[in-house]
Formats: sequence, structure tokens, C-alpha cells
Amino acid sequence: MEPKPALVDELESIFASKDVAQRATILRRVTDLFVGGSGRFSDDQIELFDDVMGRLVETIERDARAQFGRNLAGLSDAPPKTIRALALDDAIEVAGPVLQRSERIGDDGLVEVARLKGQDHLLAISNRKVLAETVTDVLVDRGNAAVLSSTARNGGARFSGRGVVNLVEKAQADGGLALSIWSRADIPRQNLIRLFADASEAVRTQMVELDPRRAVLIAAAVAEASDQLQGLTRAATDEFAKAMSYVQSLHVAGELKEAQIHAFANEGSFDKVTAALSLVCDLPIAVVERAFVQTQTDQILVMARAVDLSWVTTVALLLLRAGVSGSSRPELDRCFTSFSKLQTKTAQTALQFYRMREKAAGARSHP
Repeated sequence: MEPKPALVDELESIFASKDVAQRATILRRVTDLFVGGSGRFSDDQIELFDDVMGRLVETIERDARAQFGRNLAGLSDAPPKTIRALALDDAIEVAGPVLQRSERIGDDGLVEVARLKGQDHLLAISNRKVLAETVTDVLVDRGNAAVLSSTARNGGARFSGRGVVNLVEKAQADGGLALSIWSRADIPRQNLIRLFADASEAVRTQMVELDPRRAVLIAAAVAEASDQLQGLTRAATDEFAKAMSYVQSLHVAGELKEAQIHAFANEGSFDKVTAALSLVCDLPIAVVERAFVQTQTDQILVMARAVDLSWVTTVALLLLRAGVSGSSRPELDRCFTSFSKLQTKTAQTALQFYRMREKAAGARSHP
């Protein structure tokens, strides 16, 4: 199928014209001709269209370019140079459909756009059906939260080892991203362990709901090494043995109430507080100790809510933790917001998960 001679003659006169509207009109006619014959043109014919379209598209208005891009985006034989020009257009209305749908942009072209353009262009790329590792490497390196989340949710995206590590690291500050990564089947186990270990307790609870079996296995791996170290430390400490004995006696006598826990926290007794919470929450001591030495406060809030401790007592626990981990009072406002939003039932569900996790860890240690 050859372009009509009359149309070719008209093109020559149009190129000499400065009338932008006239150029837009002829571009529509050329586009209609190409769309109508798509799939039947030879390479030479496509090259001719590429030259004509490329010369015309440079001088038309944005809306006309956007419509032009939408018309070509779904064609598997679209003129490649013209497609590249559209993909590099600063206006996302023009570039977006091409970046998201066109099969005529290779991985090198996508990488070029991803390195040069802004977040809207990266977001469009992230929505493609298939994304190679070279492309996702750039998206993860340069993308904002929306781009990272979209890329992680894309089932057709493939990630390099470096890309996965980078993605997991960025998920530390983004619970939604962490959940998107967690839902993927192609993330290596060692990266899932890091993801789970760095997640807040609220996010971990959602991970459990999404995939309980995986969560238990990963949680056991996270806990195993630190539990061994903690156990050795406790065994060598007389103070801990005395504190545990005393707290257990209160618990047996029914005297281990909130007021007593508050008093332990106020006197700065780490051993008595962790022993008390271990008993009232029915959790292994290792779980409680980790809550007080890690950088996040979520687990302490969960335990306090689950056993109906007041905010006043919870503050005392948080201040004790601050002395252990180096955090400070300014965190209290944020903690109060989280504490107020956390429902008792949700906190109790989280405690049940902690118990399940520790049981799995014990089973692995004693096959």
C-alpha cells in the first residue's frame, strides 16, 4: 500500500508553510492513512511515514501532539523515530500513552526517558505490561513514592538483585510499598527477612493477613539470631533472675497490676518491666526485650493496648525504652496518635501473631 501521490505533493507544499493549523490538519491525514494501513506497510514505507510525521509533529500544538500519540501508541509498527520523539516530549499528555503502551520503544529507549524526565514520565513507564531489570533499576533509583509503589505492584516487572535491595531499603519509610513488595512471589527470602524486620508492627500485622504462612517462617528467621544472644545475656545475669523471681511471685499472687508495672517503669527497672509484660501479655521474654531495644515503638504500643494499660503507664514504658535505645520525648506526640487509633482487638490479634511466630521459631530450633 503506497501513499497517494496527491498527498505526497501536498506534503511538500505544507512543509514550506508556517501555518501551524494547516500542519496539524495534514498530520491528521497522514496519521489516518498510516493507521488504516498498519500491519501492511514495508520497512521503507514506514521509514517514509517516520520522516514525514517527525517533521510535522515538531511544529504542532500540545493537544494535537497528544491525540497523535494516542493514535500511534497501540500500533506495533508505529514509526520508531516519531515514537521516540513523542516519548521524550516534556508534556506527559503527549508522552504518557506512548510510554505506557507502545511496543516500539525498546528497553534502551525507556531507560533514556527514565533517566532524563520527571516523575510523571516514570509513573507512565511503571504501568507497562512488561518491565525489564534495566528499566526497573532506574525507576527504583529515581522514582518517588508513587512510582515505587506502581513498579512494585506491576506483575510484569522484573528486578535485578541490586534493584530488590534498593526497593526494600526504600520500603523502610513506606508501609504501603513494603506490603506491595511482600505480595510479590519473586522476592528472594533474604530480602523478605530484611523487609519484615524493618517493618512497623502495624505493617507486619497486615503482612500476616496477606500471607500467614510466609509471615511465620520469615518472622522465625528474624527472631532466631537475636533470641540466642538475648538468652545468653540473661543466663549470665543474676539481676534478671532475681527480678523474674520477684515478678513471678506477684503474678502468682494476683498482684501484678498496672500500678505495679508503672512503678517498675518509673524506677527504671528494665528487667522487672520486661518480665512483667512477658507474663501479662503471655509472650516470651525475648519478644518483650526486642520491643524495648529496637528503634521502633509500635510493639510497645501494641502490648500496652492489648492488656488495657493507660496512656500514662504507656508513657512510662516509652520513657524507659528511650533510655535504652536513645530515642527522646518528641516521639511521644506521634506515639499518642498511634496509641489512640489502635483498637484493643487489633492489638490482641497482633499478640497472637507474636506467639505464633515464636512457636514457629521454637519448632525450627528443636526439630
